[in-house]
Amino acid sequence: MQTDIKISVQTEDFSQAEEVALLEQSNHSDGAVVTFCGRVRNRNLGENIQGLFLEHYPGMTEKSLSKIIEQAKSKWQINRVTVIHRVGQLSVGEQIVFVGVTSPHRHDAFAANEFIMDFLKVNAPFWKKELSDNGEKWLDARSSDQDKAKQWQ
Repeated sequence: MQTDIKISVQTEDFSQAEEVALLEQSNHSDGAVVTFCGRVRNRNLGENIQGLFLEHYPGMTEKSLSKIIEQAKSKWQINRVTVIHRVGQLSVGEQIVFVGVTSPHRHDAFAANEFIMDFLKVNAPFWKKELSDNGEKWLDARSSDQDKAKQWQ
Protein backbone atom coordinates (compact mmCIF):
# COMPACT_ATOMS: atom_id res chain seq x y z
CA MET A 1 0.00 0.00 0.00
CA GLN A 2 1.29 3.45 -0.95
CA THR A 3 1.65 5.98 1.85
CA ASP A 4 1.67 9.68 1.09
CA ILE A 5 4.94 10.48 2.86
CA LYS A 6 8.19 8.52 2.96
CA ILE A 7 11.11 9.77 5.04
CA SER A 8 14.30 7.76 5.30
CA VAL A 9 17.67 8.63 6.82
CA GLN A 10 20.02 5.82 5.84
CA THR A 11 23.59 4.77 5.11
CA GLU A 12 22.59 2.68 2.07
CA ASP A 13 22.42 4.08 -1.44
CA PHE A 14 19.04 4.38 -3.15
CA SER A 15 17.69 3.88 -6.65
CA GLN A 16 16.13 6.99 -8.18
CA ALA A 17 14.21 4.81 -10.64
CA GLU A 18 12.71 2.72 -7.82
CA GLU A 19 11.74 5.81 -5.84
CA VAL A 20 10.04 7.41 -8.86
CA ALA A 21 8.21 4.14 -9.55
CA LEU A 22 6.89 4.15 -5.98
CA LEU A 23 5.71 7.76 -6.33
CA GLU A 24 3.89 6.84 -9.56
CA GLN A 25 2.52 3.44 -8.43
CA SER A 26 -1.28 3.42 -8.80
CA ASN A 27 -1.20 7.22 -8.82
CA HIS A 28 -3.80 8.32 -11.35
CA SER A 29 -4.60 11.71 -9.78
CA ASP A 30 -1.18 13.36 -10.11
CA GLY A 31 0.03 14.60 -13.47
CA ALA A 32 3.37 15.86 -12.17
CA VAL A 33 6.31 14.06 -10.58
CA VAL A 34 9.28 16.27 -9.76
CA THR A 35 12.50 14.91 -8.30
CA PHE A 36 15.84 16.25 -7.13
CA CYS A 37 18.95 14.22 -6.39
CA GLY A 38 22.00 15.78 -4.72
CA ARG A 39 25.42 14.19 -5.14
CA VAL A 40 28.87 14.63 -3.62
CA ARG A 41 30.80 16.93 -5.93
CA ASN A 42 34.56 16.94 -6.41
CA ARG A 43 35.11 20.67 -5.76
CA ASN A 44 33.79 23.10 -3.19
CA LEU A 45 34.91 26.66 -2.53
CA GLY A 46 37.97 26.16 -4.72
CA GLU A 47 39.15 22.99 -3.01
CA ASN A 48 39.42 19.44 -4.34
CA ILE A 49 37.06 17.19 -2.39
CA GLN A 50 37.55 13.47 -1.75
CA GLY A 51 34.31 12.90 0.12
CA LEU A 52 31.93 13.82 2.91
CA PHE A 53 31.03 12.40 6.27
CA LEU A 54 27.45 13.13 7.37
CA GLU A 55 25.98 12.77 10.84
CA HIS A 56 22.46 13.41 12.11
CA TYR A 57 20.39 13.44 15.28
CA PRO A 58 18.19 10.30 15.04
CA GLY A 59 14.54 10.92 15.77
CA MET A 60 14.94 14.68 15.66
CA THR A 61 16.02 14.56 12.02
CA GLU A 62 12.95 12.63 10.89
CA LYS A 63 10.69 14.93 12.92
CA SER A 64 12.30 17.99 11.31
CA LEU A 65 11.86 16.53 7.81
CA SER A 66 8.23 15.71 8.56
CA LYS A 67 7.60 19.29 9.65
CA ILE A 68 9.17 20.64 6.44
CA ILE A 69 6.97 18.34 4.33
CA GLU A 70 3.84 19.40 6.26
CA GLN A 71 4.74 23.06 5.62
CA ALA A 72 5.02 22.30 1.90
CA LYS A 73 1.67 20.46 1.94
CA SER A 74 0.05 23.53 3.53
CA LYS A 75 1.40 25.82 0.77
CA TRP A 76 0.86 23.72 -2.36
CA GLN A 77 -1.44 21.00 -3.61
CA ILE A 78 0.90 18.06 -3.36
CA ASN A 79 0.13 14.45 -2.57
CA ARG A 80 3.06 12.06 -2.34
CA VAL A 81 6.44 13.11 -0.98
CA THR A 82 9.64 11.12 -0.58
CA VAL A 83 12.72 12.44 1.21
CA ILE A 84 15.78 10.21 1.51
CA HIS A 85 18.98 11.52 3.07
CA ARG A 86 22.11 9.48 3.46
CA VAL A 87 24.51 9.62 6.39
CA GLY A 88 27.95 8.17 7.01
CA GLN A 89 30.98 8.22 4.72
CA LEU A 90 30.25 9.20 1.09
CA SER A 91 32.65 9.41 -1.84
CA VAL A 92 32.69 11.86 -4.73
CA GLY A 93 29.85 11.10 -7.13
CA GLU A 94 27.68 9.27 -4.59
CA GLN A 95 24.07 10.27 -4.02
CA ILE A 96 23.35 12.19 -0.82
CA VAL A 97 19.72 13.25 -0.98
CA PHE A 98 16.54 12.53 -2.94
CA VAL A 99 13.38 14.64 -2.85
CA GLY A 100 10.37 13.50 -4.89
CA VAL A 101 6.99 15.25 -5.01
CA THR A 102 3.77 14.47 -6.87
CA SER A 103 0.95 16.88 -7.62
CA PRO A 104 -1.93 17.29 -10.04
CA HIS A 105 -0.04 20.30 -11.45
CA ARG A 106 3.63 20.88 -12.29
CA HIS A 107 3.90 24.33 -10.69
CA ASP A 108 3.01 22.99 -7.25
CA ALA A 109 5.32 19.99 -7.64
CA PHE A 110 8.30 22.12 -8.71
CA ALA A 111 7.75 24.74 -5.99
CA ALA A 112 7.22 22.20 -3.21
CA ASN A 113 10.28 20.19 -4.23
CA GLU A 114 12.50 23.27 -4.18
CA PHE A 115 10.99 24.45 -0.87
CA ILE A 116 11.62 21.07 0.78
CA MET A 117 15.22 20.99 -0.41
CA ASP A 118 15.89 24.60 0.61
CA PHE A 119 14.53 24.08 4.13
CA LEU A 120 16.17 20.67 4.51
CA LYS A 121 19.56 22.34 3.94
CA VAL A 122 19.07 24.90 6.72
CA ASN A 123 16.65 23.32 9.22
CA ALA A 124 17.25 19.58 9.32
CA PRO A 125 19.87 18.49 11.89
CA PHE A 126 22.55 17.12 9.59
CA TRP A 127 26.24 17.84 10.03
CA LYS A 128 28.72 17.56 7.17
CA LYS A 129 32.45 17.05 7.43
CA GLU A 130 34.25 17.67 4.16
CA LEU A 131 37.38 15.71 3.28
CA SER A 132 39.62 17.83 1.03
CA ASP A 133 43.24 18.16 -0.08
CA ASN A 134 43.67 20.50 2.90
CA GLY A 135 42.32 18.07 5.49
CA GLU A 136 38.95 17.65 7.18
CA LYS A 137 36.56 20.39 8.28
CA TRP A 138 33.00 20.61 9.50
CA LEU A 139 30.84 22.75 7.24
CA ASP A 140 28.50 25.47 8.44
CA ALA A 141 25.25 26.29 6.66
CA ARG A 142 26.01 28.73 3.86
CA SER A 143 24.55 32.21 4.08
CA SER A 144 23.31 31.74 0.50
CA ASP A 145 21.28 28.70 1.68
CA GLN A 146 19.86 30.76 4.54
CA ASP A 147 18.96 33.57 2.11
CA LYS A 148 17.27 31.11 -0.27
CA ALA A 149 15.14 29.67 2.54
CA LYS A 150 14.12 33.20 3.66
CA GLN A 151 12.74 33.92 0.17
CA TRP A 152 9.91 31.43 0.84
CA GLN A 153 8.62 33.40 3.84
